[in-house]
Amino acid sequence: MVPGLRKSWLIIKSPEMLMPSEPNIDAREREILTAIVETFITTGEPVGSRTLARANREGLSSASIRSVMADLSEAGYLEQPHTSAGRVPTPEAYRYYVEQITGTARLAPQEESMISESLAGISDVQEFMERTSHVLSLISRNVGVAMATGGSKNALEHVYFSRLSDQKVLAVVVTRSGLVRDRILRLDLSQSDLDLAARYINENFRGWTMEAMRAELGRRLEQERSEYDRMMHSIEQLYKQGALAAEPGGQVVFVEGAANLVTGEHDRERLQAMLKTLEEKEKVVQLLGAYLDVKQEAVRVVIGLDQTLPSMQNFVLIGAPARAGNDVMGSLAVIGPTRMDYQHTMTAVSYIARLFDKILNESE
Repeated sequence: MVPGLRKSWLIIKSPEMLMPSEPNIDAREREILTAIVETFITTGEPVGSRTLARANREGLSSASIRSVMADLSEAGYLEQPHTSAGRVPTPEAYRYYVEQITGTARLAPQEESMISESLAGISDVQEFMERTSHVLSLISRNVGVAMATGGSKNALEHVYFSRLSDQKVLAVVVTRSGLVRDRILRLDLSQSDLDLAARYINENFRGWTMEAMRAELGRRLEQERSEYDRMMHSIEQLYKQGALAAEPGGQVVFVEGAANLVTGEHDRERLQAMLKTLEEKEKVVQLLGAYLDVKQEAVRVVIGLDQTLPSMQNFVLIGAPARAGNDVMGSLAVIGPTRMDYQHTMTAVSYIARLFDKILNESE
């Protein structure tokens, strides 16, 4: 465990994605349903009453277990692929199972060390997210997804404009995360005009995100042109030439580990549709935006992604916002089939989200 990280974490889930908070399941049904889910996750094979009877600590007979399985099937928690086969969990069963996970699990020490070593020495949000997608794919053996978004640490720290020669201006933008972007613009402005424009932007917009600053500048260019005609004319030229442009799309998405799904047992057409979805980064952004609320404080498990993207049927998202203090800097998640190791994946996502907070705060 990295010093300074809290051990506790919670699971936050959307009400429309879950069973009622108090489903009508007694202790015996809960034990058998949990055993079926965990056995199916491990083997991938329909679970029969004889298999459960051999492992049951109470010594229940196959007949007694079959009776309970029939009740669970009627309640919508189990289904039978074939008349002679055992039962498999339904999405409702997985949701109920996730509700029962206590959050007391820990990653193996070697996994914690691997994660910490992989992410050590990073101070840039995008680099952290790129490495995180790789680490999550390794830990979960599914698809690791990480998205860097704007936040106050990627907001403006200051700008600097320098006249290089006739028709050439160097525009330098420094963000609060330490990211430096420079562009060469074709403009004919004097150094005094450039200094005036930089002073106005730095005094009025330090701490603003690039998107918010550009929107406000667009408004002021119309309203204040007559009052600050010369200065605003210079700013307008810089603005139109892209001196203050944000990164394309404002979000950077990293997806790694899609090959992990190819080795699993998936319907070929469904898998191809899912892989195509992951290749379209705007759809990944849509998926994370639909299910990961920036206000949440912990890991969220969503079973039933096809409500947002039909191609994601029978896949699960386990994710959390990436925070540095009070600032949400992005999201990180694992996407995989419903038959995944929920406890382990939830623990890994939680660990990395808290590590992100620690590392990014220490880098300030």
